[in-house]
This record gives sequence, C-alpha cells and structure tokens, in this order.
Amino acid sequence: MKKLLILGGSSYIVPVIKMAREMGIYVITCDYLPNNIAHRYSDEYRNVSTIDKEAVLAVAQELKVDGVMAFACDSGVVSAAYTAEKMGLPFQGSYESVSILQDKGLFRKFLRDNGFNSPQFKRYVDAKLAYQERDLFHWPVIVKPVDSAGSKGVTRVDSPDELQAAISASLEYSHGGAFIIEEFLTFDGYHSSSDIFTVDGNLVFSTYSDQLFDPEADNQYTPAQIIWPSTMMLEHQAELTRETQRLMKLLHMKTGIYNVESCVGIDGKPYLMEVSPRGGGCKIAEIQQLAMGANLIENELRSAVEMPLTDIVSSPCDGHWCDLIIHARPGQTGNFKRLVIDPEIKKKYVKLVALSAMPGDVVKLFTGANTSLGDMFLRFDSREELNKVMAQSSQWMTIELDT
Repeated sequence: MKKLLILGGSSYIVPVIKMAREMGIYVITCDYLPNNIAHRYSDEYRNVSTIDKEAVLAVAQELKVDGVMAFACDSGVVSAAYTAEKMGLPFQGSYESVSILQDKGLFRKFLRDNGFNSPQFKRYVDAKLAYQERDLFHWPVIVKPVDSAGSKGVTRVDSPDELQAAISASLEYSHGGAFIIEEFLTFDGYHSSSDIFTVDGNLVFSTYSDQLFDPEADNQYTPAQIIWPSTMMLEHQAELTRETQRLMKLLHMKTGIYNVESCVGIDGKPYLMEVSPRGGGCKIAEIQQLAMGANLIENELRSAVEMPLTDIVSSPCDGHWCDLIIHARPGQTGNFKRLVIDPEIKKKYVKLVALSAMPGDVVKLFTGANTSLGDMFLRFDSREELNKVMAQSSQWMTIELDT
C-alpha cells in the first residue's frame, strides 16, 4: 500500500484524504494542531509543525512514505519540497524553485529579473529601514508577509503615517520575519484565483476566475466570492497562460497542481501575482471539476505517489458558477448555531454546502480564509442571473448565532 504524508489539517484537505483512501493510499497528516478536522479522516497523525522542514523530513523517513504534499497548506509547501528532494520523491519542483515561488519577495525579484510584469516592490526584514525608505514608493502600497497565505497580515496603506502599523500587522503573520512593500495595483476588471496543472512542466489545464471581495469585511483583501468563467479578456488570458508556461520552464517545474493568482492592471498589463505549487483553499479544485470536468485532485494524488495519471480532460464551463465563502458580517459575534438558506434559492441554485464551522464554534472576524465558516457552490445559467442573486445574498442566507 502506498503511503502519503499530507501537511496541514484544515477542512480543505478532507476531500483529498477521502479520495486518497478510496484509491487505496494510506494517509498520514501532520501539523501542530491535533484537533484540526482533517486528522479525523487520515489513517495516522503526527504532531509536527508544517514549517519545520527537518522534522517533516524525519517523520517521512521514519514512516518510509511514497509521497508528500501540502494541499491547501501554504505553510507546508517548502517543507514538502525539501522532504521530497531529500528522499527522491515526486514534487512539482526542486526545493530551490519552490522556495522562490513561496517567498513573495524572492518571487517578485525572479519575475523582474526575467522580464515578467511586476509591480514595484522591496523585500524587508528590518522594519525601521522600511520606514526610513518610505519615500521610495508611490502611494498607496500593499504591505504583506512574504510567507503567509489566505490574505493574513495584508494591509493597504494610503499614506506613510499608516506604514508602521501595517508592518507590525504583516510581521505578526510572517514565519520568517520578512515582509514586502509593493505598489498597489488597480485592477482592470477582477483579480483571478484558480488551480492549474502541469505534466513534466507543460501546462495541461489552465483557467481563470473573477475574485470578488466584501468591502464591508474586516479584511477587504480576503476573497468573498470566486466566479467561473472569468470576464477577463481572452487575449489577456492567453498572455497570462503563455507567461505561466514560460515561468514553469524557467524554474524547471515538473508535474502537479498549482494555485495561481493573477490580474490585469489598468495599465493594460497582465500580472502573475502568486504561483504556489499546491491546491488552493476555498475548494477551488472541487468547484472547477464540477464546472469544467477536470479532476485535478485525483491526478495530484497520483503524481505524489507515482501512480499513472488519468487524462485531464476539460470542457467549457457548464454555466456560471460561484464559490461563496461563507463568513460573518461585521459586528456579528457569538457562537455558530446554524446556516439558514432560503428553500427556493437552495433548490434552484445551490449545488454544495460545506461548512467548516460546527455548532458552538466561536465566530471570528473575517480577516482571512482561516476565519471563514465554509463554502457554498452555486450554479446559474447566466452571469446576469448570478450577479442579481449574489447581490441579494444577505436576504436569502442567514448565519444564526448563539449570543
């Protein structure tokens, strides 16, 4: 029986574990939080931090695993790549290449040095130096940790007076104590977040989405809705696909899934913002399979333990799909009781409700993907219908709390 080590323990990993076990793969999960939900579904759990690459390697060697992955676990990607390289196991890329992709400052430098579009930026480990160099930047700027995910620690800064607080917020979520300050890009249209797949470094599946944010949320840069198909111009999608393929070749990437964040600026230039060798959170791969038919999770599992891949067949998007990230509204406090959905809306549009919150759980401010209450997939026949229904979500969906 093949053994697979999966780093992380969030609810987004549960479908991956279930599929792996259906395929006859023995699954070990690890992180430093034994009560995380994914550990209830794995065959074995080890209490090891996902950012401790030497400890992860030791567990993998002890258990003689056949593969390692960090699906929807940004903090574990570098450790997974390190372990795979040391043990000669499959992974999307080398430890060096993955380290570049996973550090926002190193990634921006790689893009700039190789002729990709990139916003003006600088990577820092010294907060005082960053403040001293504040005149280097055109305002507004974005301050973010180089190594966090889920929009944690990300702040828009409109004037130098706000910079120190933003730096402190970013360092709170940085594992390595580094952050970047970069030019704020105004989008032409929407930001895109999607999962793609390569085989031997060649793109075999690529797609784009419209990522919408909740302007009333406590963190306005945490995605609230992700919609397929994208309204991005096809010529921009084609250019981003070409640039993504060029990036894969330059970094000598191999086979596997990636979560890609991209956008088009008002300057008309397409930008690759993040390319992470892992499946995305928010159940992106799952909704893409429902919408377009491509089974990326199964093939990621097959790649990780060196089983033959299946054909990754993609069809045009079947209708218009929305992944609604269920989250508390500003001012909502208390313990989660239940989610109430209008029966007519549920029958007509809702295809899946996956709650990560359990009755009695404390409802937190929506500051990152880790504070969402779950996901809802909805399908519509047109974008106009989608827009109309989703604009009224507060009327047909209620989060009931015990206060």
